Amino acid sequence: MAPPRRLRHQRRSLPHRAPPPSPPGPSVWAGSPGRRSPLIPPLPAPARSRVPAGRGGDVAAGARGACTGAQPISGGGARTRPGPAPAPPLALRVSMAAAGAAPGPGSTGAGPGRWEVVRKGRRGPAGGTGSRRALGEANAGRALPLPAPIATSSTIFQLGFERALRKQNKEQVPPAAAPEPPQRKQHTGKAGKKPSGNDAGAKAGRCRSLEEALKALDLADLQKELNKSRNVFPENPSVWVKDLAGYLNYKLQAPRSDPVLSQHPHDYPYCLVSKELRSIIRSLLGRASGVLELFFDHCIYTMLQELDKTPGESLHGYRICIQALLLDRPRIAITNLGKYLEVLRSHQDRPVKCLTVLWALGQAGFTDLHEGLKVWLGVMLPVLGIKSLSPYAVSYLDRLLMMHPNLTKGFGMIGPKDFFPLLDFAFMPNNSLSPSLQEQLRRLYPHLKVLAFGARPEAALHTYFPSFLSRATPTCPPAMKKELLTSMSQCLSLDPLSFSVWRQLYTKHLAQSSLLLNHLLESWESSSRKVHQSLQETVRSFTVTNEELAARGAGRDQDVAACDAACKELLRKMKGRGFPWSRLLLVLLVFATGFFLHDVQTHGSFQASSSAQLLRSTGILPASQLAWQKVSLGCLEGYRWLEHSLTYHGSMAVSILRPQLELLWETSGEVARGVFQQCCFLLSWLHSSLPWLSDWLQNQLPESLLHFAECVRELLLFLVRSCLVPLLQGLATALQWGWQRCLDSCNGDVTWMCVRDHLMSFTYSSWIYLQNATLALKNWALAMISGH
Repeated sequence: MAPPRRLRHQRRSLPHRAPPPSPPGPSVWAGSPGRRSPLIPPLPAPARSRVPAGRGGDVAAGARGACTGAQPISGGGARTRPGPAPAPPLALRVSMAAAGAAPGPGSTGAGPGRWEVVRKGRRGPAGGTGSRRALGEANAGRALPLPAPIATSSTIFQLGFERALRKQNKEQVPPAAAPEPPQRKQHTGKAGKKPSGNDAGAKAGRCRSLEEALKALDLADLQKELNKSRNVFPENPSVWVKDLAGYLNYKLQAPRSDPVLSQHPHDYPYCLVSKELRSIIRSLLGRASGVLELFFDHCIYTMLQELDKTPGESLHGYRICIQALLLDRPRIAITNLGKYLEVLRSHQDRPVKCLTVLWALGQAGFTDLHEGLKVWLGVMLPVLGIKSLSPYAVSYLDRLLMMHPNLTKGFGMIGPKDFFPLLDFAFMPNNSLSPSLQEQLRRLYPHLKVLAFGARPEAALHTYFPSFLSRATPTCPPAMKKELLTSMSQCLSLDPLSFSVWRQLYTKHLAQSSLLLNHLLESWESSSRKVHQSLQETVRSFTVTNEELAARGAGRDQDVAACDAACKELLRKMKGRGFPWSRLLLVLLVFATGFFLHDVQTHGSFQASSSAQLLRSTGILPASQLAWQKVSLGCLEGYRWLEHSLTYHGSMAVSILRPQLELLWETSGEVARGVFQQCCFLLSWLHSSLPWLSDWLQNQLPESLLHFAECVRELLLFLVRSCLVPLLQGLATALQWGWQRCLDSCNGDVTWMCVRDHLMSFTYSSWIYLQNATLALKNWALAMISGH
């Protein structure tokens, strides 16, 4: 194994001599275990990895410091072997003398070419400071050559973030590069430490707003870094997406906003991202589709870590990545809701962290109502009672329902287990919600009720009835009591199974049942007949139960008496529904008709019947005959007037409206041709001014789909040119021919008499044709029957 580069510098500067015996004390090795360097005495072994900043120098740095009279090196990563007694702390001193050369002024009597290990606190033969000064003067001419300066990094990202990523991904190590000389330790005891250029650049890189940071973002540099990450880690896509998030978050340094971005739109900050950056992000996420769940967790936990720092970086880069990820794959947010609920419970005293987690998970709901309701029910409903988190939970639900007015996609998401805690939060006073939040939740309650009852409430409401009934106590708030009674009436009217559930729970909920019975009594007129029929059987069973409870003396006499009074009043209303006038009139009409028909059939004719004699004796029959004559005469005169006047007025209308109709026909034809030309011009303009659309479609869609679209286009063009256009032309020709025939048949003047004659001729010919067709069909049927 070859010694390090700095040690090779020492080998060229020192004379080649055999090493002296090791001094007593712990043996320290440089290089690989089991091999001693032939030129280097026992020294603390340098660490193979890069030394972190601020933890001391390496061997070469220690040698340079010793040759120039620097302070002893502390640290360095050297370890001593355990011996029978613990050795005191060591400080290295280098005392070298040239072989065969006269000692310099003030030099000690150390052996030629020997490195001396001096214990801490022990002074040399000639004293402390003098020997150090002499040692520096003696070795001034043989100082080791300084290595090349450390290559500075172009960005803080290249210096720190790449090393952090390589440290996190130990399972895939990039190809070995040339070893970099570690940085020298800066002693804090000297002059004040100046900020490095990278630190100054980081502080100066914070923009005044996120818009400025996005405008200043170099997309070419971002693509270069992503390509570099993909080339170094070709089989680890998790590194790619982490590099993307880290780069964006490092570059987009802007003032922090509140954790839930309440002053911005719901898609902020992703709405500020340009189309080019969106394309880069989506392309990379598409290539790393297998690690997106881990990437989502990484973004959230990294944001939580940044919130612990003072001051930490802004989180705009991670927010953009989360929004871009959940925009296409919202289901990722609901895979680990239980884990994030535990995170919220463990950070209840850190509301900023909790709100950050809620914001990240809630981004799934703005794309899909189903996923948004899952997130809200999974992590926001359990924290609804926490004072610092309740405002965001309620406002998120309000925005979610406002963005998705069509609630059909959310049917089946809310069940009785989730619905009734919301009912309690909305209507129960003195709960953990403030009055304003409770009022906001009460406004959202009708939407939640629709989501809970679902698409088929007639099959699910009986499962909600027990909880409604148990809450409707006489002492509950008036608003809540009204809502509960209305909901129970809805259950009874839509789901017949609710009556059987009520009968089972009646004896345990007498006070609640009395309230419901009185409510049904008050709303009796507005309830349907179906409810009345089902309620009649239920009330009768309640009456029997009330008698049994009263005879038993169960101790709830007041509730039993209230229920019994309400049941008796309902039974009285069911029995006394008013006089059935409509049924009586119907019976009388049927009876009178039957009597009249029987009278006419018995006497053989209407004139000889008893009914006619009765009508004649009362004067009704002569009056009705006179009225019928007058009506017949009036109708006849009206028909004759229409026959004479309609002909005149029809011919006059035709003569007046004909020029306008011809002009309207010509104008409509010109308008149709103009619209057709404009459509053709628009299609050609779109085809010429939007070539990028075809290029994008050719790049994104497969060749077979493009071929299919081309075939469909050719088919449509063929149908338009070969079928539609000739059909329209033929229709126009037929209309023109028909109009010309009509003019020829009417001798050039279309009058009402001519039109009437044509209509009568057409009707007569149609009737004759129908008779002939019917007769032919009859003859064919008879022939078929006689043939068999």
